[in-house]
Amino acid sequence: MAGTIKATWEPTFDLGLPRKARRGCAYDAYLPDRLADREFLLNSETSADVGDAERDVYRLNERSTALLDSEAVARLLLRAEAVASSKIEGLQIGGRRLLKAQLARETDDPQQDVTATEILNNVDAMRWAVETLTDGRDLEVADLQEVHRRLVTGTDLESHGGTVREEQNWIGGSNFNPCSAVFVPPPPDRVQDLLEDLCTFMNQDRLPAIAQAAIAHAQFETIHPFVDGNGRTGRALVHVVLRRRGLAPRVVPPISLVLATWSTDYVNGLMRTRHLGSPDAPEAIDALNDWVALFASACRRAVHDAELYEHRVAEIQAAWRERLGTIRRGSAVERVIGLLPGAPIVTVKSAAMLAGRSVQAVNDAIPRLVEARVLSPTTLGRRNRAFEAAELLDAFNALERQLASPDGDTNSSPPRRSVPARTDR
Repeated sequence: MAGTIKATWEPTFDLGLPRKARRGCAYDAYLPDRLADREFLLNSETSADVGDAERDVYRLNERSTALLDSEAVARLLLRAEAVASSKIEGLQIGGRRLLKAQLARETDDPQQDVTATEILNNVDAMRWAVETLTDGRDLEVADLQEVHRRLVTGTDLESHGGTVREEQNWIGGSNFNPCSAVFVPPPPDRVQDLLEDLCTFMNQDRLPAIAQAAIAHAQFETIHPFVDGNGRTGRALVHVVLRRRGLAPRVVPPISLVLATWSTDYVNGLMRTRHLGSPDAPEAIDALNDWVALFASACRRAVHDAELYEHRVAEIQAAWRERLGTIRRGSAVERVIGLLPGAPIVTVKSAAMLAGRSVQAVNDAIPRLVEARVLSPTTLGRRNRAFEAAELLDAFNALERQLASPDGDTNSSPPRRSVPARTDR
């Protein structure tokens, strides 16, 4: 039965703090229900929403012709999901800047972009999670710790990477104490047991995958087991569940791009799942159903807009082929066209690696692609020459703008968060 644990905050450091921040206080830490043995009642409307969302995610993975031909769009959508998850926590960066930072990392360029490093870590952590934690074995707490460790590598939090907290944390209110916090997660001595229960729940298959992912994410955010980076870790676990259950074996729908737009409903939905008392109480059942329904709707919206984006990518590639004229099957030109949706900014070396062709073959293909306006030259740091597919970058910016609009149209419904500027070419 969910409830609160009364605790007392005694400040241990007060040098330079205002008097109010130096005071101790009593506070309530929340202790959620365990999940592994809990019964969940989904009403008919929520069950229908979940069923619709699962069909949409399945369609995105199985019926999308461009994605069947190439993993390129799938890679870009995974990157979009990781970027959006970072934006929810306040890490802002444009797509072009991130792609250049990723290439700089791959080419050992000495330039440093701290924000880009954090977001690229999120990309790497999410990719590792969906590729590694879906091998059929049971999830363990150590797996969750490894996702977090990868997330904060090379940042100021590296020393805390993968370490389950041993102190009380809180959300909202003061930076110095939990006295005025909006929410106080469980005490540190309860965290390990709750994480073990969460892993047991994630290893089960008694709920539809969308419902399981929604509930697992809410529970992880409630436990808040790390000093920082909990949101990004928890959103990575959503895709671990969807892939482990076989619903999204190929493509990660950019759910966080929608949740970032619905941020108020997202946060309120999570808060409402933190009921007091029996999980069988009508209020607890209603809150859980509302949260799962909201999550299912976010999945459907993410799939819808991702499919529109994919169709736009197919149109762009068709226009490229028309401008290029005859393209020899299996040539470097053809292979580069196929890889660009997943890597809209490339160097000759990176394109050769992704295309599976020699550096010389790709280097010979580049002038033809530039002449046909498929690629245009750009710079990467001080030493490396790069090329970008501007039409794809514009299309991806349009996708982000679309997903930032509550109604899916920024002309009639302005974006709810920071988005790239509209580009007219």
